[in-house]
Amino acid sequence: MDAGGDPQKRCPKDVLKVLGDYTTLRIIDALSISPLRFSELQRTLDDTNSVTLTSRLKRLGDAGLLERAEATLNKQSVIYELSDMGKAFLPVMSEMQKFAGRFHGGQSPQPQGG
Repeated sequence: MDAGGDPQKRCPKDVLKVLGDYTTLRIIDALSISPLRFSELQRTLDDTNSVTLTSRLKRLGDAGLLERAEATLNKQSVIYELSDMGKAFLPVMSEMQKFAGRFHGGQSPQPQGG
């Protein structure tokens, strides 16, 4: 697949619209460790407000990167986890973390999940 000189074809625009912000990447990183409830995610991402978190979770779900499931014990509780597509993105996250460590921190951070 040769995209030539057309930046629209070289840049995965639709993917970047979903994955191209810090909060979304932090959600994926948190869910790479284990499935979490909304309140657990909110605690993990302590500087993210609930409106933003809700919006990002919906966007990830709509894109097929995230699955929502009702908890078996408490039907009012929803558990979020990465879908197979979301898990397929984890190696990309790992490379991004290595890049950041190399060029923006001196040492490569260890990926949390994977």
